[in-house]
Amino acid sequence: MCDIMSNPKLGFGAMRLALLNEDDNSSIDNENYKQMIDYYMGEGFNYFDTSYAYHNGSSEIGLSKYLVNRYPRQSFKIADKIPTWLLESSKDNQKFLDVILDRLSVDYLDLLLIHDVNEKSYSVAKKCGTFDFASKMKDEGIALKIGLSFHGKSDLLKEILEEYSDIMDVVQLQINYLDWESNLIDSLNCYKLCEDYGIDVIAMEPIKGGTLSDLPEDIKQEFEKYNPNMSLVEWALRFASSFKNIKIVLSGMKNLQQMKENCNIFKEIKPLNNDEINFLLSVAKKINKIFEIQCSYCNYCLNECPESIPIPDYFELYNNEKLYSLPSTKAMYKTTVDIKPRPSDCILV
Repeated sequence: MCDIMSNPKLGFGAMRLALLNEDDNSSIDNENYKQMIDYYMGEGFNYFDTSYAYHNGSSEIGLSKYLVNRYPRQSFKIADKIPTWLLESSKDNQKFLDVILDRLSVDYLDLLLIHDVNEKSYSVAKKCGTFDFASKMKDEGIALKIGLSFHGKSDLLKEILEEYSDIMDVVQLQINYLDWESNLIDSLNCYKLCEDYGIDVIAMEPIKGGTLSDLPEDIKQEFEKYNPNMSLVEWALRFASSFKNIKIVLSGMKNLQQMKENCNIFKEIKPLNNDEINFLLSVAKKINKIFEIQCSYCNYCLNECPESIPIPDYFELYNNEKLYSLPSTKAMYKTTVDIKPRPSDCILV
């Protein structure tokens, strides 16, 4: 995938954009979005990651308005994704791709990913011929490269790569120091498989939905003692940039301030040394004892919940209560249960 990616670079993950109305995920703050795109491009970065599902399509539409219509097509790269959880037949592959291309106002994608591949969706994607469809799009030049956004464990990834590694260019994996040795996320083993198969990796969730940028005070003190000149964000981004097959590190930046911080870090990004990595992994063990429920806020669970319970919100509230027990957390919980489905609305308990 060298024509898209050579050295590890900062990717703009257009997934957690600032909203004008927090209750409407499609109400993107477009002026903020435009400013972020212009700053990012002006700093010499050019890789944009979006999805059919992000912000109910507003992420893609915003890229059309503020990127595609304002910059030469060859000056940027766009990755987009076919939503596996919406597939019902083989015809849906083309249906969703047509919507994606139309929303973006492009006639090809630099990277086409099969989205949210896991133990459940893999069989759906196979049944609907999504892997063969993606390969066909690559042959026809509609997708320059293809791959999958993976959300399963290494045994499943091995099964997939054994069957499809000959057509796969890239695998997108959740890579951060908190999940690196996790039995649930299985990041390390999944990454090693990609190395074994010679497949490039795109790292997503390097800051774990912002979790790693705001840690408890005693954990922060450990970082400051080890290296007072490195921010928590830099630690996280450098970790995700420290492995040879990782070509892009996606950051779901929300506002211009975060964009500027991320771009500044990546201007002279360099991998961590072994001592620094070992320090991070030791800190991760301490952090994992604090957070009761691991959640990156990807919202994929909402696609499966028939009651539309805001599961990540409740996870975050629970974790915050365990960490801080602030009055504001209790107030936010009360507001949430008043206006949204409650955890008790779950029909499987």
